[in-house]
Amino acid sequence: MKRTYQPNNRKKAKKHGFFARVKGKVLNNRRKKGRKVLAK
Repeated sequence: MKRTYQPNNRKKAKKHGFFARVKGKVLNNRRKKGRKVLAK
């Protein structure tokens, strides 16, 4: 039986990585706020 979590780094990065954040509004909001760290 396969376990539920089958990690896939490419998929994870595409959904939650830096470039995914660049496309969305999250990063710009954080820039406006003057965050030290924009994305982890």
